[in-house]
Amino acid sequence: MIPRYSRPEMKAVWEPENKFQKWLAVELAACKAHVVLGNISKEDYQIICEKAQFDVARIDEIEAEIHHDVIAFLTNVAEYVGPPSRFVHLGLTSSDVVDTAFSMLIQDSGKLLIDAIDVFQEALKEKAFQYKKTLVMGRTHGVHAEPTTFGLKLTVFYEEMKRNRERLVRAVETLRVGKVSGAVGNYAHMPPALETMVCEELGLLPSPSSTQILQRDRHAEFMCTLAIIGGTLERLATEIRGLQKTEFNEVLEPFSEKQKGSSAMPHKKNPIMCERVTGLSRVIRGYALTAMENQNLWHERDISHSGAERVIFPDATIGLDYMFGIMTRVLKGMTVNEDQMMENIGRSYYIFFSQQLLLKLVQTGISREDAYRVVQRNAMSAFQERQNFIEKVKTDTEITSLVSAAELDALLSMDNYTRHVDVIFDRVYTSAFTAA
Repeated sequence: MIPRYSRPEMKAVWEPENKFQKWLAVELAACKAHVVLGNISKEDYQIICEKAQFDVARIDEIEAEIHHDVIAFLTNVAEYVGPPSRFVHLGLTSSDVVDTAFSMLIQDSGKLLIDAIDVFQEALKEKAFQYKKTLVMGRTHGVHAEPTTFGLKLTVFYEEMKRNRERLVRAVETLRVGKVSGAVGNYAHMPPALETMVCEELGLLPSPSSTQILQRDRHAEFMCTLAIIGGTLERLATEIRGLQKTEFNEVLEPFSEKQKGSSAMPHKKNPIMCERVTGLSRVIRGYALTAMENQNLWHERDISHSGAERVIFPDATIGLDYMFGIMTRVLKGMTVNEDQMMENIGRSYYIFFSQQLLLKLVQTGISREDAYRVVQRNAMSAFQERQNFIEKVKTDTEITSLVSAAELDALLSMDNYTRHVDVIFDRVYTSAFTAA
C-alpha cells in the first residue's frame, strides 16, 4: 500500500526485514527440532543461532542473479553462519518456510486489525450514548420515513462491527497453521514430529493435511472477511457523506482550521475522509476476488498465487487498518447538528405521522384499505401544498368523524417519538452494549 494510506505499525509487519525475520524463525525452529531428533548436534545448532542473520540488500542482490528468493535468503544466511549452515533448511522445501512464515505475518496483522476494531468500537459506543436521544429523520429509499435517533444509527454499526470482530477472530485462527511436510507434503524427508515441534515453537498448529503449500481456502476466508469489514466502514462513510449534503447538513466530518476544500471554491467543505474510505473499500473487495481465484492451483502446487499474494495481503491489511484510523477520527471529531436534524424532520410537513393515524383509524373499525386511502390522500396533498399534515387531517370530516381533535393532538405529537427513545434504549442498547 502506498505510504499515503499506511500507518507505521501495520506497515512494519510487511516490511522485507520482518518477512525475512519470520523466515529465519522458521528455519531456526526446524534446526531446534532436528537437534531433538538427533539430526543436528547441539554445538552446530548453537553456532547457527549465534551467527544467523541476513541483509535485505544482499538478498536482493543474490536474487537478481539466481531468481529464487528463498535460495537467495539461505545463501545470505550461510554467508554469516559458515560451515554449519549446511544444516539450515535440512529436509525442507521453500513453501515450508514461506507459507508457515506467511501465517505468522497474518497473525501479526490480524491482531493489529482486531485492536483497531476495539478502538473503533469504543468511539462508536461513546457517540451512540452521547446521541441516544437525538432525534433524526429516518430515511428509506432516501425518502423521509419516520424519525429515529442518531444514537440508534450508530448502535446498528456497533452491532455489525461486533459480528465483524467475531468473523476476523475466526479467520485469523483458521490461518494459525503451519506446514513443514516437504515437497508435495508427503513427509518423505522429515517425520511429522518435526512439523509438530516447529509449529509449537512458532505458536502455530500443524496443518492436518497439506500439499506442498497450505491450501488457499483459508487465505480466501481471511481476505473475504477483510472485504466484509471494509464494507461496514464504507457503509458508515457513505451514511455520513449523505448526511453532510448541503440540503441535509446534519453530520459533518472533521474539517481543520487550516484545511482547504477546493482549489477553485473557498466555501467548500468536502467529505474527503469518508470518500477515501469508500474508495479503499472497493480495492479490498477486488482483492477478495483475487484471493478466491488463488484457491485454484495445479495439482500439489503452483505459484500462480504467489505474485498476487505479495500485493493483496499487505495492501488489504494496511489499507483496512488505515480505514479504521480514518473512521475513528471521523467519529471522534464529527459535527452533529442536532438543531438541523429537528428542522429537517419538519421539512416533510409531518406526513411521517401517517402510520400512527392509519393504525388509529383501523382501531375504530374501518377497513385497512379505507384507512390507507384517506390517510394517503391527506399525506400526499399536505406535501404538495406544503401544509402541516397534523392541521390538515383535522379538517377532513372522514377522519374527524372517527377520531376527535383531542385524540389527534395526542396521537400526532413528537412526544410519542421522544418517549419511544426509552424503548430503543431498553431493547437495543441493552442488547448491544451489555456484553461489551
